Amino acid sequence: MPISSATSSPSIAALTANPGNAAAARVTKRTLGQEDFLKLITVQLSSQDPLKPMEDTAFIAQMAQFSSLEQSSQLTREFSAMRSLNELNSAGAMLGRQVTVKSGEDQTVTGVVQAIDSTGAAPRLLIDGKLYPTSAVTRVEMYAPTDPRPAA
Repeated sequence: MPISSATSSPSIAALTANPGNAAAARVTKRTLGQEDFLKLITVQLSSQDPLKPMEDTAFIAQMAQFSSLEQSSQLTREFSAMRSLNELNSAGAMLGRQVTVKSGEDQTVTGVVQAIDSTGAAPRLLIDGKLYPTSAVTRVEMYAPTDPRPAA
C-alpha cells in the first residue's frame, strides 16, 4: 500500500516517503495539527521494518509531543473562551452608562448603553437604536438623568 493513500496530506506523505527530499520539505509551510500528527505516527508504525522496530525512546518522545500538542490546543480553546467572557463582562459593565463611541473617521456618538448584543463575534453596544462595537468606545461615564420635575 502506498504511503500517500494512508494520509490525506500530500506534504506529509512526501516527507515520510522520502525524508531526504529537500523540495518536499520546502513545500510544507503549514503547522501540523493533532490529526496530522496521528496520521504521521500511523504511517511510521505501518511502514517500519519488523526486524528493526522504532526504539521505545523515540516512540515515547513522539507521544510526549502529541500530548503537548493536545494540551496547547486545549489551552488555546480555554483562553479564547475566557477572552469572550471577559469581553462580554466588560460590555455588561457599560449597561446604563453614558458612553462615547467613534462612529466614523471624525465622528463620535454619545449616549446611554441600552443593551448588549452578543450574537456576533464580539459584543456590541446598543445606543439610541444603533449597534456599536465595544472596541469603538472612547469614553465611559456615570449616567445621571436630568429630571425636569422639581424636588418635593
